[in-house]
Amino acid sequence: MIKIVRAEEFRRKIVSSPDVSKVVAEILEDVRLRGDAAVKEYEERFDRVKLETLELAAHTPAVSTEYLRMLERAAENIRAFHEKQRHEGFMFTPRDGVLLGQRVIPLDTVGVYVPGGTAAYPSSVLMNVIPAVVAGCRRIVVATPPRVRPEIVAAAKIAGASQVFQMGGAQAVAAMAFGTESVPKVDKITGPGNIYVAEAKRQVFGRVGIDMVAGPSEILIIADKDNNPVHLAADMLAQAEHDKLASAVLITDSADLAEKVKSEVERQLQALPREEIAREAIENNSAIILVENLNDAAKIADDFAPEHLELCVAEPFGFMTRIHNAGSIFLGKNSPEALGDYYAGANHVLPTMGTARFSSPLSVDDFVKKTQYIAYSHDALMQSAGDIEAFAMSEGLQGHARSITVRRHD
Repeated sequence: MIKIVRAEEFRRKIVSSPDVSKVVAEILEDVRLRGDAAVKEYEERFDRVKLETLELAAHTPAVSTEYLRMLERAAENIRAFHEKQRHEGFMFTPRDGVLLGQRVIPLDTVGVYVPGGTAAYPSSVLMNVIPAVVAGCRRIVVATPPRVRPEIVAAAKIAGASQVFQMGGAQAVAAMAFGTESVPKVDKITGPGNIYVAEAKRQVFGRVGIDMVAGPSEILIIADKDNNPVHLAADMLAQAEHDKLASAVLITDSADLAEKVKSEVERQLQALPREEIAREAIENNSAIILVENLNDAAKIADDFAPEHLELCVAEPFGFMTRIHNAGSIFLGKNSPEALGDYYAGANHVLPTMGTARFSSPLSVDDFVKKTQYIAYSHDALMQSAGDIEAFAMSEGLQGHARSITVRRHD
């Protein structure tokens, strides 16, 4: 049963996970040294699958035409949103003889990890691959655990992935980070996974880029009294069914609504196919928070910095101006979080565990890098020489100063 609490009684539960760093480090090193052979051995050990090859042969996935059309419509929405994120470099001349600029260059090869544990996520394929395609990445490889569902293959094809590999866990991260006989070495790895995947991404960071180390999924809903408790309970359970560590929080100033949502959560739980998972998330990591007024809710939400934030209030656009920390905001009663998970177009790869205070959703920016350039004429350099020499000497770096001085005295 979900708890109804006051604001001061609720704190985000800090998720502790077993220390898997040593196991992951051993897997990474083994794959680095032995390549495909090591990956296949780990797949046989962990996923009980004996693989002849890691790469899936290109083929038309066995899904219905209706399913393909649905994927295409979702992909079109996602592509349209991310096209707006593209930006070009710039060049300007602040004064005579000085030229400054910046180039925006797509990453060459990126790897996308797609989970395949308690559920398969073709939506994650679209959300990770499409921004990379829009950015202009030359090669995009998808890794997902064996027994790959046709929906994953269909999504990869529609999104524009270059290759799909049947490999999961830390061994998949290792294969993409180091490269093997079959798997290309990538420049960056994105996509969620279990604790082994998250730890592997953490350990290979620096050798390759990563998007983030994601924690359990979460939703926070701010709702006034004029809401349907059936809808609110359904939105909370939509998040809770992801994972036993997921959290779903409702903030309201209506005690009557809080009680109705509490009852409705219990009623809907009993009919949910993933009841066991959702119930543990609801009972251990979730709550309904009662506040005196919804002005308090904005402060609580900012402190919580949720991955998903639903504003089910009379004036959601005005209320949004009070929110500074959230991964993705859903405005109004007709914009449930599931809309963003699959279809609207905004990305569903979002900062979790309060990291929305300083992190952003996955975007085209994650798949490009920026290079700046500088060009001075002789006269422009001479005009600045004295300042540069003085600055260098103030830091005790005479060699820096001398590189200017020799040009001035040439």
